Amino acid sequence: MEKFIPLSIPNFEGNEEKYVVEAIASTYVSTVGGFTVELEKKLASFLKAENVAVCQSGTSALHLSIVEAGVKPGDIVLVPPVTFIAAVNPVKYQFARPVFIDCDNSFCMDPDKLRAFCEEECEWDGETLRHHGADVKAIVVVHVFGNMADMESIMDTAHKYNIKVIEDATEALGTYYTEGPYAGKYAGTIGDFGCYSFNGNKIITTGGGGAVTAGDSMRVDHIRFLSTQAKTDPHFYIHDEVGYNYRMTNLQAALGVAQMEELPEFIRRKQQNYRLYEELFENFEYAKLMPFRKGVESNKWFYSLNIDMDRVKASMREIILACHDRGFETRAIWGLINEQKPYQGEETYKIEKATYYARRILNIPSSTQIRAEDIRYVAEQLKQLLREFVNG
Repeated sequence: MEKFIPLSIPNFEGNEEKYVVEAIASTYVSTVGGFTVELEKKLASFLKAENVAVCQSGTSALHLSIVEAGVKPGDIVLVPPVTFIAAVNPVKYQFARPVFIDCDNSFCMDPDKLRAFCEEECEWDGETLRHHGADVKAIVVVHVFGNMADMESIMDTAHKYNIKVIEDATEALGTYYTEGPYAGKYAGTIGDFGCYSFNGNKIITTGGGGAVTAGDSMRVDHIRFLSTQAKTDPHFYIHDEVGYNYRMTNLQAALGVAQMEELPEFIRRKQQNYRLYEELFENFEYAKLMPFRKGVESNKWFYSLNIDMDRVKASMREIILACHDRGFETRAIWGLINEQKPYQGEETYKIEKATYYARRILNIPSSTQIRAEDIRYVAEQLKQLLREFVNG
């Protein structure tokens, strides 16, 4: 095979090597060093947030947020079925109970079903919402593939029932509202907590790594404290709380500082490439490129093709393997979390659209350095392939 077009790979076009070498030369390569502080400042400035703490991963950011939200063993956390399992696993870390709420057409949590669950399946005493005797403590809202959930409706429900909102913006760094009451607000800065990921396939990367912000700056300070083992006295190693080894390393942060310098250009390319895909799949009869929510400027991290599986005579696995044989990588949407072995016994609420999309969505190449000719090749080959499957 002469060339292979990957799904989503990191892009190191700037000062990444320079800053990493500087970090190594400083000998501060672990969780102490100037780059961690600089990355926190750059993220806060970009997001228009008062305070940001960097940590080891998006998962650790979510775990710390759930801890800071006061989630205790036996509490209920409302979660989505359509996302990577890391968004829900931290609920289990706290020995809390997830309840899965269906998605809407954005793949994000359905605000109407969220509200209906709270109104019809729970009891409200004016202070605490309870479901079968357990406190409904938090909602984890995932902004899937760089889209934005309907935060206006979700926040209305959360405020009414005194539920903490944790935004999983791990895929949505740079996405923001252009309309409505949250116009100008970035994904991750609307709820009580916002979490980001810098994994290798995200729009910027530190290899691993993540970050967390919050509406209350003091909560971010406490999260940063917890992430460094909750050391109250650094000289005598006194610890008044159970902490975690969740702080980002200075070496990772050096990479992140360079990536933040490139983020606006990365977003521009993602949006430009999406528009080309949109043009190429326009009026194609067997698949549609999924749109992003109106009133949102999305980072367009991942591009999702909705395939008419009622007419295409192939399984999603067969389609993915055939794409690979033609020189490009694709990926199915995640297996629904509520159907995974660790979660099969957990409660769900009106899961319908999640099931529908789980068997139809194919993610297509979306790297920031993909060329227009590669995008045209992917679209041409996919259309040809799907027509062949339809015709048998």
